[in-house]
Amino acid sequence: MTEAYISIDRNGEVWVHNMRIPHYEFGNRQNHEESRPRKLLLHKKEIAKLDLEARAKGLTMVPTALMFKGARVKLEFALAKGKKLHDKRQDMAKKDAQRKIRQGDY
Repeated sequence: MTEAYISIDRNGEVWVHNMRIPHYEFGNRQNHEESRPRKLLLHKKEIAKLDLEARAKGLTMVPTALMFKGARVKLEFALAKGKKLHDKRQDMAKKDAQRKIRQGDY
């Protein structure tokens, strides 16, 4: 779920992309594709509200939790803002420092 994101297409349909759901191990040859786009069911008013908020503030919809209820799967998602370039650089520097400490190259 780390690479997954949610988009709204021109027809007003909501889709989740890059979300991998592994094959059912006891399934047969007609098992599902692991990483295909999946349609989410929402009301028109909810879709319009999410689309307006995401476009106005430049936010991205990302899934946060996946829950199973009977034969249905429920997906919880949030509107999130991406990292700025300087934030990414700081995180990369911290990771490099931690890696050097672990390897003993300090």
